[in-house]
Amino acid sequence: MLNILVVHGPNLNLLGKREKNIYGTTNLSTINSKIEKKAKSLKISVELFQSNHEGEIVDVIGKSEKRFNAIIINPAAYTHTSVAIRDAVSAISIPVIEVHLTNIYSREEFRQKSLISPVAIGAICGFGANSYILALEAAVDLCGKV
Repeated sequence: MLNILVVHGPNLNLLGKREKNIYGTTNLSTINSKIEKKAKSLKISVELFQSNHEGEIVDVIGKSEKRFNAIIINPAAYTHTSVAIRDAVSAISIPVIEVHLTNIYSREEFRQKSLISPVAIGAICGFGANSYILALEAAVDLCGKV
């Protein structure tokens, strides 16, 4: 069975509370439920992980190859700052899909540069929680049903 790791970066645990005018009112628990429902319909397995700590994200990526067929990551604020996460993605051989709830290219200039995109297989942004759903479908297409 295809097994996908979904990594939520810093402050995504605050969704529904923070900057509702930008991120909306949907919380991370609701997003995770949508991801799990979609995974079930695709007959794949997902593991959900959220951390506000760069090193924890690097560790989970580094240990991913033996357990997962692909990673979907919303690096959140680390998108623009983390060479460590970029290097972790570069070091593994499974596909990584970058996702964002908002369209980072229509936001502040500092948010428009992703350090992760050049080492990811692709990026999906601007579709809210559906960015994750589109990434799941892309992961299945990339990996096939193992």
